[in-house]
Amino acid sequence: MKEENKIVLEKHIVSGVTDDKTRIYDYLVGKFDIISTRKGIKKAFKRKQILLNGAFASSAYYVKNDDKIELLQLNVSSNKTFPIELEVIFEDDEIAIVVKPAGLIVSGNKFKTLQNALQPNLKTSRAKDKLPTPLTTHRLDSQTSGLVIVAKTYSSRIKIGEMFENRQIHKSYHAIVQGKLEGSGEINTVVQAKMAKTLYQSLRVVDSVKNEFVSLIKLSPVTGRKHQIRIHLSSLGFPIVGDRLYGVADNILKHKGLFLTATSLTFEHPKTDELLKFDISLHDKFESFLNREQNWKDRINTKKENL
Repeated sequence: MKEENKIVLEKHIVSGVTDDKTRIYDYLVGKFDIISTRKGIKKAFKRKQILLNGAFASSAYYVKNDDKIELLQLNVSSNKTFPIELEVIFEDDEIAIVVKPAGLIVSGNKFKTLQNALQPNLKTSRAKDKLPTPLTTHRLDSQTSGLVIVAKTYSSRIKIGEMFENRQIHKSYHAIVQGKLEGSGEINTVVQAKMAKTLYQSLRVVDSVKNEFVSLIKLSPVTGRKHQIRIHLSSLGFPIVGDRLYGVADNILKHKGLFLTATSLTFEHPKTDELLKFDISLHDKFESFLNREQNWKDRINTKKENL
């Protein structure tokens, strides 16, 4: 590793070792402030963020007293900047909450991504372990809009990842589906060869000429499989309006997008442990669509009555 590219977050000198049978992987648990868990240490080794006496370390190495261990900054490219204005709901030195527009992918090899739009929209962190560029911590489908958690420091990125794995971050979505879905319940079916669970609650049902009914529902995924909500609703017989992948092929709205948005996040702040809750209002297109469907049906019924 070139010296100019090496950013050391923490240093540790091995001491107190009384034998030659302590692996560095076991020894480091609890030794760094930024990464304290076994899982975090494991990931740091995989990402080549651990130096031992100036060279990349193997997790199988047996430590000796006076060994110098360094934790490196995650190597993040920050060359690309996509200049769009984002709605920032919350921001401090550790994290930010932003609203992803529909049609924008979160990250990847393309230029137009939410990831590439973060830096010009967020303030520079003053924390000692700040990331070179803020990083998204989870994904939304490209056509899904809504709230996304962004990490601004290395330690917060690690902690938020662990919170997602432990299901300590609670998300809610709103969707408009085809059909008359009433009441509340849960969907438990296999997604990606694993059991998945989604809670749902019907909020409003309106008449529809093409679908007979459409329903506005609130959803809370308990697990986090790819396309979980879309697959679950489709399997229940109520595909999301505008879903080109799991919806009805001849019943997709043109130029309207997917009627699914992430509207709520609840979790503990990764540094202060303060309980945070963020909510956003539904995009105008949801209310406009529901009103348009009902008005269209009402006009047809009125014409029939006047015949």
